Amino acid sequence: MKKIVITWLACTLLAVGYAQIRPFRFAFISDTHIGSPNGSAEEDLRRTVRDINAMNDIAFVVLTGDITELGTNEELKLAKQILDSLDVPWHIIPGNHDTGWSESGGVGFGTVFGNDKFSFEYNGIRFIGCASGPYVRMSDGHVPRSAINWLDKELAALKPQQPVIFLNHYPIDNGLDNWYEITDRLRHYNIWAILCGHGHANKAMTFEDIPGVMGRSNLRAKKETGGYNLADVRNDSILFSERRPLTETLGVWAGIKIETRQFDKDKNFIRPDYSMNDKYQQVKEKWRYAAEANIISTPAVDGNNVIVGNQDGKLLCLSLNDGKLKWVFHTGGAIFSSPAVSKGNAVFGSGDGSIYCINSKTGKLKWKNEAAAAVLGSPLISNDTVFIGGSDHSFIALDLHSGQLLWKFEGLQGPVVSTPVLYDGKIIFGAWDRHLYALDKKNGSLLWRWSNGSTVRNFSPAACIPVIHDDVIYIVAPDRYISAIDVINGKTLWRNNDATVRESIGISVDGKWVYGKTMQDTIVAYATSREKQSTVWRLHCGFGYEHVPSMLVEKDGNVFFGTKSGVVYAIDPTSQQVVWTHKIDNSMVNTVRVLDKRKLIVSTMDGKIVLLEVQMK
Repeated sequence: MKKIVITWLACTLLAVGYAQIRPFRFAFISDTHIGSPNGSAEEDLRRTVRDINAMNDIAFVVLTGDITELGTNEELKLAKQILDSLDVPWHIIPGNHDTGWSESGGVGFGTVFGNDKFSFEYNGIRFIGCASGPYVRMSDGHVPRSAINWLDKELAALKPQQPVIFLNHYPIDNGLDNWYEITDRLRHYNIWAILCGHGHANKAMTFEDIPGVMGRSNLRAKKETGGYNLADVRNDSILFSERRPLTETLGVWAGIKIETRQFDKDKNFIRPDYSMNDKYQQVKEKWRYAAEANIISTPAVDGNNVIVGNQDGKLLCLSLNDGKLKWVFHTGGAIFSSPAVSKGNAVFGSGDGSIYCINSKTGKLKWKNEAAAAVLGSPLISNDTVFIGGSDHSFIALDLHSGQLLWKFEGLQGPVVSTPVLYDGKIIFGAWDRHLYALDKKNGSLLWRWSNGSTVRNFSPAACIPVIHDDVIYIVAPDRYISAIDVINGKTLWRNNDATVRESIGISVDGKWVYGKTMQDTIVAYATSREKQSTVWRLHCGFGYEHVPSMLVEKDGNVFFGTKSGVVYAIDPTSQQVVWTHKIDNSMVNTVRVLDKRKLIVSTMDGKIVLLEVQMK
């Protein structure tokens, strides 16, 4: 009884102590977007650094993501160079711009800044921040599975009733597909506030009863200077004021009451809806495997082996029969490359800057080819040749059996993150440098280079896998056009944005139809033709706003695709009806591996791998 009383008294004193925090001030910066064409973003951040250094009451600085515009190694190094001029400690996490277009698959952020998460204590308050993706593919925000596991350990190490301030780039709401995994955890602790960026505006928010604050972008936008926020932690509150660097501090615009938070553990909030799985009961998960890290690629199937890589740099092999783990091969970087299998070989790229060939049966290394940067692109194997692009501004051909370099094209200006296609002796692929390329299969010489005319790198035809029929290439890109290109000379035949397709495309088995997934709930079809086409039919599927690059695959009379919300669709293109849907989780579905219309291997960003079986009526 005495021990219980002493423990209760200690917890009470801790709670009182935390309620009497010594006042201090910290700077809260977000969305610096280093990498602006005219240098204004860099000037804005330098001005902010000078302003903070001119003050004598800033304890530390926190930065909540979108530090760079495209996550390039040069942008990251420049951002760190500027931030290293701060005279006070600073703590930083990435945003979607730092990881979504990253040439290193997000690895560069941790390399340059030392980590993509932080946890530190100041005046008894624990500050915890972590990354939120998405990585390499367009999708909703998503706190990586590995970061969730890390967060569990950090929270478990807290002292009783210790106050916590959590930071993320995204607001912890449904713009982050696994927001509930964060709030469900934080609500068990004395969480004082959540700080975020992303919205480029100062805004007081609430995340499932947890007070939140979104901070403005450091960019000047249409004003003369940029800005950031000062957070004043007092005995009874945290007050937020906007600071115009080297000019003035505006009035307090938001305040959070300091108190020991006790959340109602039984209170219900909106959660992802899986009721569609009850509607389409003919679709069953024969097995499910949960990886320890995100999966952002399409599994390969070789006999009874399902092979896929994850963001921890592990290549996993599962049994097609029961989903049991058969072997694991470790690399030194995240794997975003969808493996290709041929003749007992599994070939893939890694963020560690190497291309690997593994014995697909045993998981033993056969050869390794080192590139000059991360290899995020997926390989194509044709006969005994491997074709693959990376982030070192090159595209190469390797001998399948030895890994020997056959040829190298070095004319790229950005990374390759997708899968090339082979047609009539030409290797065709896109890169994040605004261009689609056609190279000679035999020697890698440039045959032609195509652009949609946009100067914006984000509009590059880099994420989609082109489809080809009768000497016409069809691609879609973030400029929301479908483009038809002459495969012989790379000339534009026609373009149309009548359906606002984005980065998901597919083609019918007979080559008569090109399918596209739009951003507004709709699958569309175009007739293949050298003459300009408009949509022939549209099917409203019910998936809502959609922007992930999950290709459409036709097999045995059905078209299959996935969505950002973890749903797999099967539609009948003849009747233009939804055949079935199945929700796996609430994160991005990668392009599905369709074995036949009854069996599909599906992987999701959250690290789920599932064998779906469809019972036919």
